[in-house]
Amino acid sequence: MSYLLRVVLPDRPGTLGLLALALGEAGADIQSLDVIERSGGYAVDDIVVNLPTGALPDVLITAAEAMDDTVVDAIRPFVGNLDTHRELELIELVAGAPRRGLQRLVDAAPRALQVHWAAVLDNADGRPGTAPLHASAGTPETWPDRPAQETVRSAQVVRTDADWVPEAWRVGGMALAAAPIGDGGPVLLLGRNGGPQFRPAEVARLGYITGIIGTVVR
Repeated sequence: MSYLLRVVLPDRPGTLGLLALALGEAGADIQSLDVIERSGGYAVDDIVVNLPTGALPDVLITAAEAMDDTVVDAIRPFVGNLDTHRELELIELVAGAPRRGLQRLVDAAPRALQVHWAAVLDNADGRPGTAPLHASAGTPETWPDRPAQETVRSAQVVRTDADWVPEAWRVGGMALAAAPIGDGGPVLLLGRNGGPQFRPAEVARLGYITGIIGTVVR
C-alpha cells in the first residue's frame, strides 16, 4: 500500500537522510519526494512511501515524529507517482485541445496538483457560482446553494468557515483553494478531503498555472 506523507521538518543538512533512515527502519520504501515549501528554517516535503501488506500507516507517523522538531502534517493513501514535471504536463495537456481545455484541466488536476478533486465554477463579478461547469471524478455531491460572498481575484486558500461553504464540507475537514483562470475568467476550485491544508508555495504555483491556462483557453 502506498501513502503520501506530508512532513514538516527542520531545513538543515542531514535531516532528510535521518528521516529516510527512520522510515526505512519502520518498513517503508520511499518512492519519491517533492519539496513543497522552505521558509523560517523548516521544509515541507511530500513523500510517497510503500508499506508491506498488513502494515499500519501509524508506523510512519511514529517513525517521523520520533525525530526532533518533526511533525507529520497529513497522511493519506496514494495512487500514482509524484512527478516534478507534472504541472508542465498539465498545461501541455490543456494546450493540446483548448476547446476542451477546461474539462481536461479538471480531469488531470487531481494527480498533477495532489488534490482529491477539481471543479471549474462560473465567475460572476469575481464570485464563484453554485454549481460546477466542469468537474473531475470525486467532486462532492453537495454544492453551495448561493454564490460566494468573497471574491476570487487571485490564487488563494478558501476559508471553509465562509457562510457559502456547505456544512458537509466543513464537517469533513476539507481543505480548499481557488484561482481565476486568467483575468476575469472562471474559477478553478481544488479540494482535499480531510486535508492537508494548502501551503503558500502551492497557492503561488496554482496562480502561475491558472494564469498560463487562462491564456491558452482564451
